[in-house]
Amino acid sequence: MFKKLSRTATTAVVMAVAAVAAVAAISPAPASATSAPLDRVRIAAHFDLDRGQLPENIALAPDGSAYVTFAFARQVAELTRTGATRILATLPAPADGGVHTPAMGRALTTGIVRADDGTLYVLYATGTPDLTGLWRLRPGGEPRRIAALPATGLPNGLALDPYTRTLYITDSVLGTIWSVPATGGTPTAWSTAPELAPDGFLGANGLKIHNGAVWATNLDHGTVLRIPILRSGRAGTVQTRATGLPGIDDFAFTGRGDQLLAALNGPGEVALVQPDGSHSTVLTAADGLQNPTSVALRGNTVYVPSAAYVTAKDPNLVLAHLHR
Repeated sequence: MFKKLSRTATTAVVMAVAAVAAVAAISPAPASATSAPLDRVRIAAHFDLDRGQLPENIALAPDGSAYVTFAFARQVAELTRTGATRILATLPAPADGGVHTPAMGRALTTGIVRADDGTLYVLYATGTPDLTGLWRLRPGGEPRRIAALPATGLPNGLALDPYTRTLYITDSVLGTIWSVPATGGTPTAWSTAPELAPDGFLGANGLKIHNGAVWATNLDHGTVLRIPILRSGRAGTVQTRATGLPGIDDFAFTGRGDQLLAALNGPGEVALVQPDGSHSTVLTAADGLQNPTSVALRGNTVYVPSAAYVTAKDPNLVLAHLHR
C-alpha cells in the first residue's frame, strides 16, 4: 500500500473518476545514476490520474502481458504486450462510496495474483461487510467474491502458494496475515504476530511465498519479515530479515536466494535488499518513480508500477533490466 496522503494529494486522488483510458508507451527515459544491478531504465506506460488509473499491484502472465489493479478506479486491467490497456472488471461500488474504508476513506482494489489457469485473485477494501474481501476473476468471466474479510481491516498484499493452493493476505490495519483456500471460504487468521501491527498508519503490507515461508513487509516499521510455514501449515516464529526501509510496500525476489527488490513508496525508490539485510538504492524519482507500489520480475525484466498517490503527477510503469 502507500504512504499517508497529504490533504492536497488526497483531494486530487479522491476526485479521480473510474473510467477506461489507453496506455501510451514512450521512448526510454534518460538513465539516471542508479546502482549497477539495474540498467536500461525506461517509462513504458503512463496512466491517467484523473480517471483513477493508479496502479497498486501487478501480476505477470507467461505470454508477456501483465495485470494491474487500479486502486481508486476499483478496476482490474490487462496491459498487453503492445502497450494497450484492457479493463477486465470494475468491482461494485459500496453504497456509501467507501468513506468508511479504514485508513483510506475510499474504496480501493489492492493485491492481485494470477494462477496457472489464468484465474486472477484480487483484494478489495470498502469498509463495508458486503464487499470487502477476496475476489476471483476467471478468464472471460465476471468478478465474484469468494471470501469475506473484516470490514474493519484493509486487505492489501496477496500471495498464492501453488503447492497447497492457499492464498495468503496481509491486513495492513488489523496487523494480520489471513489464509484462504483458492476455492474460497472462511479466512483463517494465520498470523497475528506483533511484528505485523501498524504504528500509526499501515502495518503488514507486501507479501510473497518463498522457500517454505511467508515473507511480508511492514510499512510503518520499514521491515522485511520472514514467517516459516510449519509442517502443520501453521505459522512459525517471525524473523526480521531487514530494517531501515521507510515506506516499504510490495517486493519481489530476484532469483538469487533471499535477495529481493522492494518498492519504497514514500521515498519514491526501489531498494535492492541482500540476504543479510543490507540494502542499496537502485531506482529513484529520477528514473520516473512516483510513489512506487510493487515490483515484479519476468526473466531479467523488472516491472515497477507507480501510483503517484502523494506526488499526484504521473502514475506509470517503469521497466528496467536486472543483471543477475
